[in-house]
Amino acid sequence: QVQLVESGGGLVQAGDSLRLSCATSGRTFSSYGMGWFRQAPGKEREFVASITFSGDRTIYVDSVKGRFTISRDNAKNTVYLQMNALKSEDTAVYYCATNSKPFSNFLSRSQLEYDYWGQGTQVTVSS
Repeated sequence: QVQLVESGGGLVQAGDSLRLSCATSGRTFSSYGMGWFRQAPGKEREFVASITFSGDRTIYVDSVKGRFTISRDNAKNTVYLQMNALKSEDTAVYYCATNSKPFSNFLSRSQLEYDYWGQGTQVTVSS
């Protein structure tokens, strides 16, 4: 059974930083790309960042480029999202997800390409 558990969310002020973690189990973590998505109140879930299975390539939504960094530690079966210079518009529930295709170098922004999801962690940024 594949499980993803996010942690690290919280209430912070604008300009602060947070690091989200997503611990996975039940699948060979190092074989799959990973993604972070978020859903703000009243909005649809959107793509935030993705990383290949090897960690050599990443992509980001334009609104977080230069502020957020996705990384992974394959020895710890964990993917991270370092979030700096947080803004009120970053307030959302953040979800990690695992890509459905092993050993794929394609960085997907589509939720349809991800088959397992965590339960989410709340990030609230006060202005």
